[in-house]
Amino acid sequence: MAETIYGNSNHTIVNPPHNDHSGCFREAVCIDAYRVYDSCADKDCLERLRVHFTEAGQHIIDQACTVRIKNANVITVYVNLEPVQFNRGFYSVDMTFFFEVNLDVFLAPAACPVNVCGLCVFNKKVILFGSEGNVKIFNSGTCQDATETMNDFSKNLPKATVQVAEPIGLDAKICCDGHENCEPNCPIPECICRRYGGEFTLPRKGNAVYVTLGIFTIVQIERSVQMLIPTYDFCIPEKECITTTKNPCELFSRLEFPTDEFFPPRVTDLRHESDNCCCK
Repeated sequence: MAETIYGNSNHTIVNPPHNDHSGCFREAVCIDAYRVYDSCADKDCLERLRVHFTEAGQHIIDQACTVRIKNANVITVYVNLEPVQFNRGFYSVDMTFFFEVNLDVFLAPAACPVNVCGLCVFNKKVILFGSEGNVKIFNSGTCQDATETMNDFSKNLPKATVQVAEPIGLDAKICCDGHENCEPNCPIPECICRRYGGEFTLPRKGNAVYVTLGIFTIVQIERSVQMLIPTYDFCIPEKECITTTKNPCELFSRLEFPTDEFFPPRVTDLRHESDNCCCK
């Protein structure tokens, strides 16, 4: 059967396989959606990131002889978008990453480690194309009393989105450091301080911990636009809802037997799954 293709060279729509709920092209409808105007992907190796601790955590670090990184995760990313001067349609995306780092701290050789959590801050900037918009956008959800506090702007900015995978902890080391300026790249927000139960200590003489993290990020700029797309049919759910029950044994009977838990996969099974992966 011949394929019917709609759209331009960047976005195409091909007739899907026929089933009970899809058929031929019926009509063209206008939808309001976010269109990605520009994007980039990065793989960064962040070396010598200073780990900041609360007073209690720094007290343990000052007594440590060595450290080992267990894992790291992203707490949040602050994103700021600003137009680039003298380059119309381009925007600077300033990102501030806050990483939580879990460390095994050894107070003596061959001793059991003590777990200490710290905070790393990293700044990154990219420039992407986001086109221009010269209209103000209002909707029915805007409160009338809030008009006095609304910012007066002449151009509507696009939306910047940052996707980041969980960091990979590559290295951690401890050193006697009291001379290097190790202030965070930005003030640590109060909400993050509350997460750790107190303020972070300022740089002073004593032990300092530096880590190396590997991160993968995707940054994209989107704008809300009206797009004309072909439609085939309504999305009718095919899966039947399973009603809940108060009988715990009945609920347990619906669970499949966890065979993989009793028979872990072999090396050949893992290689076979990797060979079938479509991400090569």
